[in-house]
Amino acid sequence: MQVAEKVLVGAGLSFSRPTDDFMVIHLAGNWERGQILPNPDETLKVIESASLRTLSFDASGLAAWDSNLLTFLIRIKERCNEKKVEYRDDGLPDGARRLLVLALAVPERKGARRELRKESFFVTAGEKAEQFAASAGEVFDFLGEAFVSIIRFLGGRASFRRVDLFLFLQETGSQALPIVSLISMLVGLILAFVGAIQLKTFGAQIYVADLVGIAMVRVMGAIMTGIIVAGRTGASYAAQLGTMQVNEEIDALKTLGISPMEFLVLPRMVALTLMMPLLCVYADIMGIFGGLIVGVVMLDLNPVVYLNETKAALSLTNVWIGLFHSAVFGVIIALSGCLRGIQCGRSASAVGYATTSAVVTSIVCIIVATAIITILCNVLGI
Repeated sequence: MQVAEKVLVGAGLSFSRPTDDFMVIHLAGNWERGQILPNPDETLKVIESASLRTLSFDASGLAAWDSNLLTFLIRIKERCNEKKVEYRDDGLPDGARRLLVLALAVPERKGARRELRKESFFVTAGEKAEQFAASAGEVFDFLGEAFVSIIRFLGGRASFRRVDLFLFLQETGSQALPIVSLISMLVGLILAFVGAIQLKTFGAQIYVADLVGIAMVRVMGAIMTGIIVAGRTGASYAAQLGTMQVNEEIDALKTLGISPMEFLVLPRMVALTLMMPLLCVYADIMGIFGGLIVGVVMLDLNPVVYLNETKAALSLTNVWIGLFHSAVFGVIIALSGCLRGIQCGRSASAVGYATTSAVVTSIVCIIVATAIITILCNVLGI
């Protein structure tokens, strides 16, 4: 009894049944990776729904194939063995038959295949706790080594190349001025514009100078500079050290008896800690300049009057608080970037993950440090 062909969803597969208990699977087209291939689950459903004794193949229309075809054939053969159906492969290409013999020559070792299982909440929580404890231990070890290297640096006993320190000072400082200028001036413009809308209602436009000056000098200049440097320099540190970890250069330093903490991390940390307060002062000036533009153009204020009001509103206390913020942010960014770089794995994807993690860690720590410093200033009354 001849049964008409049935074409499945996807190119390259059809069925025919010369008799009720005999089925032929016709393979055609291109069975290579990247092509639209039939769903093997649908093929298995057709085989299970039919009362078969024999299953055969016709590959006369097959143009090209790769491991996708082999995977498909293995699944079909496994199901035929389960259903006690005779499996004939004489219609397959010779190369495919030889590869199937090699693939099935050694039986699969019991337990070799990973089984997906859902862990309980307590198991998952325990594993996360263990991972957190191990990560916290690595962080404290890193901070301890960094503190020791700083003590050695202050005592003049740290071993690193002075030329590297000057290079990092240049990369962290002068090369960051364009982006710091742009962002800080825009932040000053935004603060002045938002403040002007409200203060103009009461005829107190002149106090825009107070708002912009105090906000930029006390905290906003340091925060914006910290975020910029975290995305620019912190990510660069993580990528550099991560690439060195992948290339086993850090292992080579350890083999030579050179401390990676002093040779790699210390100059980066010192450079960023020294340059962050200077970048913060520059960002404060650019932010005040941005507020001046809004005050002169939008509020028709005299530039001299605006600057005098800014000078009267600011105090050295605000300046020192902003500089303290920036110094703390510099240490945080340097430690975060170098830590993630040292912790990087041995693959290219791990470098990208370390870079992303360094930026996220730096920004989160900056926000947390800002909150802590603000609370302390409020408690101390400054």
